[in-house]
Parts: sequence; C-alpha cells; structure tokens
Amino acid sequence: MKDLLYLKDEQLKGFIEKIFITYRESFSDPKKILKKYQLGTAHHKSLHLISFYEGITISQLLRKLNVTKQSLNRVLNDLKKLDFLEFKKDSKDTRVRHIYLNTKGSKIYNEIFFAQKKRIYKAFLNSSAKEVLNFDQVLKRIINEKF
Repeated sequence: MKDLLYLKDEQLKGFIEKIFITYRESFSDPKKILKKYQLGTAHHKSLHLISFYEGITISQLLRKLNVTKQSLNRVLNDLKKLDFLEFKKDSKDTRVRHIYLNTKGSKIYNEIFFAQKKRIYKAFLNSSAKEVLNFDQVLKRIINEKF
C-alpha cells in the first residue's frame, strides 16, 4: 500500500467513476436485446453465469449472484417461460438440479455476448499486451477473487 500513497482521494474517485461508466456502457448494448424479450439485468446476469458455468446448480447460482431464492426463482421462471433453459437432475442426488441454456437460450445469450464483445474487444485491440494483463490482475484484486 505504501507504493500507492501518491493516489489522492480525487484520483480514486476518478477511478470509481470510470468503473461506473465502464459498467454502464458495456451493459448498454445488451439492454436493447434484452428489451426485445422483456428481460432485465437480473436475467442477463443469470444467462451469463448459466452459459459460463454450464450445468451450474441452483445453490451455486444463488451464491454467485448473491440474491435471495425468491428473486432467483422469479428470474428462472421468466427464462423458463421463454424456453431458454433446460434443467437436469443430478445423477447422484436427484434433489440437485443443474441448469443449462438450451439452443434458444444459447442463441439469445450469444446475441447479447457479441454486443458486449465488440466494445471490449476493440478496447483490448487498442491496448498493449502488458496493459491487458495488468488490467486483468487489477480487476481480480478489485473483486477479491483468488485466481
């Protein structure tokens, strides 16, 4: 932390503002697609995690989203009604259900992903390899994950 003593509150506020604007902008493109299906940010987050962690269980999804069972249930029911999801019982414990995107769900998720990918890919193309690697390390530290 001693090395960062030169960072003033105003500079940190500037970084926080950039994180906020980055979030807003990188999620503005998918909003147009989500709106077509009357879906929101919670649906987007769930679709992303279900795609990324194929076969995720409901309890794992609850932990990753850090939401209530009621909230997740509403989102999953919406996605189920749109026929985006597939549930499979665990082979060892039939009380556990694994969630997958079906063909329709994958198609919608890929449409959303490609909208976000354009913006992020362009930013990475205009950055050096060192900047990209350092950026990734800083993001991991911000979210307190051990990779």
